[in-house]
Amino acid sequence: MFEIIPLTHRNHVANYNPFKELDALEKSIFGSSPFFSGSAMTPFRTDIKETDGAYVLEADLPGFKKEDIHIDINEDYLTIQAERHSSHEDEDEKKNYVRCERSYGSYSRSFDISGIDADKISAKYDNGVLTLNMPKKEPVAPASRQLTIE
Repeated sequence: MFEIIPLTHRNHVANYNPFKELDALEKSIFGSSPFFSGSAMTPFRTDIKETDGAYVLEADLPGFKKEDIHIDINEDYLTIQAERHSSHEDEDEKKNYVRCERSYGSYSRSFDISGIDADKISAKYDNGVLTLNMPKKEPVAPASRQLTIE
């Protein structure tokens, strides 16, 4: 029977690196860059487009259920939070996994929406993409008045 294990070349003396295991451990904990951009710590990716009267934010959230995505508005900040639960936490104790790479946990991003009409924001989730339509605030003309001189 075969095993599904990533191929590594450990027997090549010419490419021997005594710190390879430590590097792999560091990458598994912190990701592949010093700014935590490895797959386990990477926040979800977003695109923001500007139209004439609104901004459209698209966030990639594949594998999430709609019920596990929360959008909160607090003053001038919009926060998108998504939480993925581990399906193998509730399984039998045998844990027949050869390898488990899918990440589980809570992911969160916040955005400044000071130029957005927060009461008119709408959200849609389809095929792993969360789309927010965020209308811009109408420009307010400064009020002018005339003062009486005493």
